[in-house]
Amino acid sequence: MDQNLSQYRIFYAVARTGNISKAARELYISQPAISKAISKLEDSLHTTLFIRNSRGVLLTEEGQILFRHIQSAFQELALGEQKLRRIHEFHLGHIRIGVSNTLCRFIMLPYLKGFIEKYPHIKITIENQSTTHTLAMLEQQCIDVGLIAQPENQKSLTFLPIMEIEDIFVAAPSYLENLRLREGSDADIFQTGNIMLLDKHNVTRTYIDDYMAANHMEANNLLQVTTMDLLIEFARIGLGIGCVIKEFIKEDLESGRLTEIPLGNPIRKRTIGFAFRTGLSSKALAAFIQFCCPDHID
Repeated sequence: MDQNLSQYRIFYAVARTGNISKAARELYISQPAISKAISKLEDSLHTTLFIRNSRGVLLTEEGQILFRHIQSAFQELALGEQKLRRIHEFHLGHIRIGVSNTLCRFIMLPYLKGFIEKYPHIKITIENQSTTHTLAMLEQQCIDVGLIAQPENQKSLTFLPIMEIEDIFVAAPSYLENLRLREGSDADIFQTGNIMLLDKHNVTRTYIDDYMAANHMEANNLLQVTTMDLLIEFARIGLGIGCVIKEFIKEDLESGRLTEIPLGNPIRKRTIGFAFRTGLSSKALAAFIQFCCPDHID
């Protein structure tokens, strides 16, 4: 486009109103400035765009062709401006969140509930997946934010901690009593009991495997479970000794429904938080981070 956009805006206003004085009032510029801009545009296009008469101006055939194209362009511009205003006024936007089933169920849901109440017009997409997959999608910019355990190598990520979690082994009192009756009170419960862990595709499982290897703990009878919910339920019904997150079973521990297994070397706590690519943001994501981590300073 060789012409100045302001000339097309003036042409559009004159063609729409059919009158130079009306266009001048609409654009807050003088009539001579309007006439000069139209003349420049006509000269540059080597054509006559308007025919002047006593009532104002009429488009020539060439002017009508140009007007149809310009009308479409300015309508699109107006639509774009309207959408931007709506985003600002109604807090519109889209956030893509990656989170594991466990963290979504026990940590994310309360945040989502409050955020949706405050920003009902922001679209939210949840990708339920492993933490490893969430980190990969963050790196590939396929999601905006992930709720994960703090990675050892954050690379290009900003990580905002929200809480600590502690992995512990628990069992129903009845299961422990029956195990001692069957194996003896001095038996190593990790070698004789039914040990329940999350499956191999879970970051938590890798973390616990490393802990058990470092502490020379061997599970002879291992049951792999796909979700934390099932692990907790299996422990509750007395199926075995489950490795669960302490913060998620506080009521069970307080009521005595589940008993924590003492460990000589406690499992080191992990930090959970929101991770997103440093330097990449949107108003919707900024609002989400500000809501979930109000102490965060950009």
